[in-house]
Amino acid sequence: MQSNAKECIESGRTALGIEFGSTRIKAILVDEKNTPIASGSHEWENRHDNGIWTYTLDDIRLGIQDCYAQLAADVKEKYGVTLTTLGALGISAMMHGYMVFDKRDKLLVPFRTWRNNTAEAAGEKLTELFNYHIPARWSIAHLYQAILNGETHVKDIVFQTTLEGYVHWMLTGQKVLGIGEASGMFPVDTKTKQYDKKMLDKFNNLVAGRVPFKVEDILPKILLAGEDAGKLTPEGAKFLDPTGNLQPGVPLCPPEGDAGTGMVATNAIKKRTGNVSAGTSVFAMIVLEKPLSKPYPEIDLVTTPVGDLVGMVHCNNCTSDINGWVNLFGEFAKLAGVDIPKWKLYDMLYFESEKGDKDCGGLLAYNYVSNEHVTKVEKGRPLFVRTAEGKFNLANFMRTHLFAAFGALKVGCDIMLKEEGVGLDRITGHGGLFKTERVGQSYLAAAINAPVTVMKTAGEGGAWGMAILANYLITKNEGESLEEYLDERVFAGQEGVTLAPDPADVAGFEEYKKRYVAGLPIVREATRSLKY
Repeated sequence: MQSNAKECIESGRTALGIEFGSTRIKAILVDEKNTPIASGSHEWENRHDNGIWTYTLDDIRLGIQDCYAQLAADVKEKYGVTLTTLGALGISAMMHGYMVFDKRDKLLVPFRTWRNNTAEAAGEKLTELFNYHIPARWSIAHLYQAILNGETHVKDIVFQTTLEGYVHWMLTGQKVLGIGEASGMFPVDTKTKQYDKKMLDKFNNLVAGRVPFKVEDILPKILLAGEDAGKLTPEGAKFLDPTGNLQPGVPLCPPEGDAGTGMVATNAIKKRTGNVSAGTSVFAMIVLEKPLSKPYPEIDLVTTPVGDLVGMVHCNNCTSDINGWVNLFGEFAKLAGVDIPKWKLYDMLYFESEKGDKDCGGLLAYNYVSNEHVTKVEKGRPLFVRTAEGKFNLANFMRTHLFAAFGALKVGCDIMLKEEGVGLDRITGHGGLFKTERVGQSYLAAAINAPVTVMKTAGEGGAWGMAILANYLITKNEGESLEEYLDERVFAGQEGVTLAPDPADVAGFEEYKKRYVAGLPIVREATRSLKY
């Protein structure tokens, strides 16, 4: 294994995926069979400057350089090789946000990340104009909000992109995006695989006389998975590896958003399949067979890396409140003189939840550490609520909080699955909530009433998905689709566990959801009346 990997590295038969997450930049190097052989990472945090969540250009440049340096050091340690070339490279990042540049390639205002909710008014107006849901975090909403605000920089914009689009530009000089990420900047037409022409015209008419450009002229060019997205320039090689070891000329695949790389990493790009990522936040993505009948504020529409329509339910909250409770139980254990490892504490409490009543015994929890747009809760206000008649025990308590982790997600998914009749054959789960065997997986299956698969490789995450897209660029056969490539060359024989929904758990979750929806006025009132 080691000698084969070393040979792949030395001969340049590798692919590197780098993904900018909200707290970590991660790099995964794979061999020609998409097996991870080395990795690197860099921890970073967004800044809150002048009311804006942002990362500076230095944060971005120094972050990717450190991440790559860690990867190169891992290669050197494991294989005794200095990394000088790659077979292919791909960049991924958090979707959406606002990065705009002038004719001298100068960043006009600090990068506004997806986390900023400052463009809600613009999103609402564009949703009405397009008859298509435009979330506040989308790039076009940020642009229109800047226009509405009368921000002076708008007149100087010649290029707008996202985080991975910016990094790809620095590496190649190419102003391009993969279609999945582009669909979170401006709606795309899944037939033409380009920005929606009718909506472009509507937007241009809306802002006529207020800006000196047409929006299509400042947006990145759209590319599909497998298409050529440029090569690493000498300047790009130094941007990534200032030591000078990495040589230019490496081909790059289209840069993609974290939603697209998550779909690839879980083999969920076919119609009637989907994936759920459950960590600090939680989102479900289901590849649709046809458009929804109307826009829903709870559902974002994006695409796969090959341009098929995806319904996405994105919730800001998932495991943070559970983590707080687990830490509290850990404190109590230490007070009692028992030091329990964190992983064991999670396992003990999660497994205990399986002994609880199917509907959580009448208990109720809201895990809203931050606002939750799906359920229209404007501020973070985690709550645990029970009646005097509720069956208050540890099993029901933990089951309640685990159900709450999927509560808002179920509200959104039920719109697609029940009201719109969206077909779903299987969901792949990935993320920290699924680390404890079976528990979170079975509760998700109950919430969506569909089989849930958890694969061992899903833990590699989006950086691995990006590396696969890079490898697809250079190793695909003539006419081989991404779907075929994933099925036959990446996931064939992969280990995974699939759990079908238990009918009793499904019925219990439905009862819990009724209580959850009925109790939402409690948490909304708490955001208004509890001012501390």
